This record gives sequence, structure tokens and C-alpha cells, in this order.
Amino acid sequence: MPQQSSQHKVVAIVDEGSNPFELGVATELFGLRRPELDRPWYDFALCTPGGATRMHSGFFTLTDVAGIDAVDDADTVIVPNRPDPEVLPTDEVLAAVRRAAARGARLVSFCTGAFSLAAAGVLDGRRATTHWRWAGLFERMFPAVKLEPDVLFVDDGNVLTAAGSAAALDLGLHLIRRDHGAEVANVVSRRLVYTAHRDGGQRQFIDRPVPVVADTSLAPLLAWIRSELATPLTVGDIAEHAAMSQATLHRRFQAELGTTPLAWLTSERVALACRLLEAGEVRLDAVARQTGLGTATNLRTQLRRRTGLPPSEYRRRFALTSPRA
Repeated sequence: MPQQSSQHKVVAIVDEGSNPFELGVATELFGLRRPELDRPWYDFALCTPGGATRMHSGFFTLTDVAGIDAVDDADTVIVPNRPDPEVLPTDEVLAAVRRAAARGARLVSFCTGAFSLAAAGVLDGRRATTHWRWAGLFERMFPAVKLEPDVLFVDDGNVLTAAGSAAALDLGLHLIRRDHGAEVANVVSRRLVYTAHRDGGQRQFIDRPVPVVADTSLAPLLAWIRSELATPLTVGDIAEHAAMSQATLHRRFQAELGTTPLAWLTSERVALACRLLEAGEVRLDAVARQTGLGTATNLRTQLRRRTGLPPSEYRRRFALTSPRA
């Protein structure tokens, strides 16, 4: 069984003018009951410095939630986004974020929430992202932060930042995947009717017109690749199947997915390896063979690179069944 328990407390700070979409994402992912999952879920709470906070444009007011001191025993703190990024959070909010950082809590921002983290000084020297619209302003205001302006989210250990509003879903599912494993994240994404996994390194937006003919998208090719993961496919094999040059294939992947064919293929193979390990498979050579990763050594390398865990530890944390010898 996973190590995550209901004792893992997630607290979202709501500040004056906070965007309700990101607040809704946090509530949906971490605060909603999950009876379809046979395991404890997160202990989720909202807090605000004043007891009552006017949300975005004054559309409604949030009342009867915890005070800002709820942050002090949270394992994960979601900081407030900024309706006007040039107007920083109150000193009370910044102090709470600094206290959380000092004791090692996991810090998360959605969209312009990166401005809150940066204003608290916890992003100096670290990688982060924010909404592309505010990237230039962010770099001018916080030059000590290593901004990655064109990705969906950045996982920098215990500090994680997401780009635009929809990327909050991607980062939230990434956190669930880190805490509970790939299969549980897939269950949650299915309930959301949302894509199971968009890698954080994907571009925030893609400048391309809607295809005139639906069949010209990469969807049929991606479905074929997924059906052939056990085959030692190369980029050349994929290009040949698609009847296009490798250069054209690379351009199409970058235009439609914001990544390269090889990176996408490897990500799909690792995702399959995670599902096999969660199903209880202990034979690393079998997992490597079924996923097309080739060798147990490559499996260990790729899994650690993407999850931070070796196969044995990943299986110990997230196995849904008894190991299969």
C-alpha cells in the first residue's frame, strides 16, 4: 500500500482577489471524497488571513474558513495567485509562506501564484514557471529565479509551479502521481474527464490552426505507437510508419505536442512501466521487455529520472496488489 495517508494535509491560501478557478482545481483534486479509491485521501483545508476574502473582481466572498495559521501544520501549501502580479501578497501571507518553507513543507503555485512564492524569497536560485503572459514581468521583478517561461509546470523538488490556469490540473495530477502512483492519478483524471498525463516540459500553448481534416492529426499515429511499445521502435520506424521524413515527424510532434518523438515515446514507456510495477510485477527484465525499455538498467535510469524513485521503491510505495514473482 502507498505511504500517503489522510495525515498529509494540503492547505490552500486564499488572498484578496484570488482566481476561483485555481481554487476550484485544488478543491477538486485534493478536497473531494474519492470513494472509488480504496485508500485514505488528503486532508484538505482553505485558509485566509482575514476570515473573509473577496474573490476575483468581487464576484463573491469566501467566509468561514480557517485562519492563516492553518498553514503552520500543512504538509503541502498552495499559495495564492495574484490578480495583478505587480501587487504582492500581504506581509501576513508572505510570512506564512516563509514559515512553511523554513520547516520544509511542499510549496505549490498555480499560474501567477509564482509571484507569491518569489515575493516570499523561496524561489531564488530555483527553477520555476508562470503564465506566459506575465513571464517578462516576472523576470524583471525576480531576476534571481531561473524562470522556464514556456513549460506547463516545473517540479523542483519541494517547490512546484504551474503555468496558466489549466496547467494547474496538470501539476495537481502530477502531485497525485508522486504521492499515490500512476494508476491512482489515472483514476482521478478519468473522473475529471481529463487527459491522464501531460508532461511538465510540454509547451504552454501551441501556435497552430485547427486541422481542416481531423485525420491529419497525430492521434492515429500515437495510438499505433502505444500498441507497439514492446517493440524496439526507433524514430526512423515511426517516421516510416507515418510515411513522412524524420525531420517532418519532429516538426509535427513539436507543433502538436510540444515535444520530440523520442521524448514522447520514452514517457509513454515509463508510464507503462509504472502501471506494471503497480500491478505487482517484480521482474525488472520482464517490465523492461514489455515496455520497450530494453534492459533493467535502462528501466532503472528512466524511472528514476521521471519519478525520482528506483523500481523497487516505486513498487513498494504504489503496488496495488501482492508482488508477482
